[in-house]
Amino acid sequence: MTARALIIGAPRSGSGKTSVTIGLLRAFARRGVKVRGIKTGPDYIDPGFHEAATHLPGLNLDSWAMAPDLLRHLARGQAEDADLLLIESAMGLFDGIVSEENRSGAASDLARLFRLPVLLVLDVSGQSQTAGAIAYGFAHYDPTVKIAACILNRAGSERHKKLCGDAIEAAGIPVVGTVLRDPSLVLPERHLGLVQASEHPEMDAHIERLADAMEASLDLDAIYAAAKPFDIPAGSARNSLPPPGQRIALAQDAAFTFLYPHLMREWRSAGAQIVPFSPLIDEAPPADCDSCWLPGGYPELHAGKLAAAEKFRSGLARFAETKPVHGECGGYMVLGETLEDADGITHAMAGLLSHRTSFAKRKMNLGYRQAELGQDGPLGRKGDTIRGHEFHYASVVSPGTDAAFATIADGGGRPIGPTGGRRGLVSGAFFHAIARG
Repeated sequence: MTARALIIGAPRSGSGKTSVTIGLLRAFARRGVKVRGIKTGPDYIDPGFHEAATHLPGLNLDSWAMAPDLLRHLARGQAEDADLLLIESAMGLFDGIVSEENRSGAASDLARLFRLPVLLVLDVSGQSQTAGAIAYGFAHYDPTVKIAACILNRAGSERHKKLCGDAIEAAGIPVVGTVLRDPSLVLPERHLGLVQASEHPEMDAHIERLADAMEASLDLDAIYAAAKPFDIPAGSARNSLPPPGQRIALAQDAAFTFLYPHLMREWRSAGAQIVPFSPLIDEAPPADCDSCWLPGGYPELHAGKLAAAEKFRSGLARFAETKPVHGECGGYMVLGETLEDADGITHAMAGLLSHRTSFAKRKMNLGYRQAELGQDGPLGRKGDTIRGHEFHYASVVSPGTDAAFATIADGGGRPIGPTGGRRGLVSGAFFHAIARG
């Protein structure tokens, strides 16, 4: 393999990793470097930004949900036709859960597993020489995780830049550039995080501004040189999720957007065909498909339109009479009886499961989940364990009368209880599946 790779980390969320990563991806692509992005953890939004910046598919790698062999398999697939991989950390570099060795979900697990150096992004707003102490701490916290260099972000002035940079370099850590504070570089957000790349009307122009800023502020040659050859052993797809059918009808529009890139890649590699359709333009799942998948997304923003999509709802009901239908998170909400939006208006949904959900009283549910399947279905056989994630603000206000889809525990194995619903060939839950346990 000829690719080089580098992890982009930070002390915490909100340090500017995503903006720096997107800008670097486009800046290297401008130079003719075939560069690809990877996001650590279960974030399904940032890979879309990586794809928008490079015009090449993104990828999630999650060390808790994915066994090491699957991580290697997926990472090698992303590197096959690349010159450079930029692996963006979720949250802080060492942030994960207490788990078995190198299975915490933190980006530092991948630094150890793949033996890759880290480019540390430090938001230096509100500090100066203290940045040196933070960088020094990162460089010495874990001897198996090498900090190759630092990028200073959101510096207020040239003097501020010099104070921070001199302190870090005095601690023995190179600084490869400083991005000055600029509100125009901030990406827009909403309740589940960043607004998705596909929704931003001027996304390409914004990415161009980010690339301009990185080219003007950072030493791209030094960053490329800091990346190490990506020479890792071959992995295995053994723990990947099997395709739920040979021809998979996939809901795909502004209401249904959250499907992990690795799932589509692995399903296609296994010989499955993915046939997209749009509930928002009142399309039903194609009748010549043998399974239907409703991924997560933002149905709460489009509840009225979905309620009025009679062809979609009646066609989905006919499909479900003879073929499996599964919904994750937003898809699960649409499979229920009703969905109450943020304004307190209740909309009729597909009614293929009997629960009711609401977005009016928001409460964040977030965390890794281990799901033991209650019956054979699209995700596997009864008793199989699937690792995944939940992140939603909506809640079930009436659980209905359906059998549970699965029994779940948190990332540490602590029982949570039954989740989701199953009726006939229809199943769903707030749980996003990532890989086999």
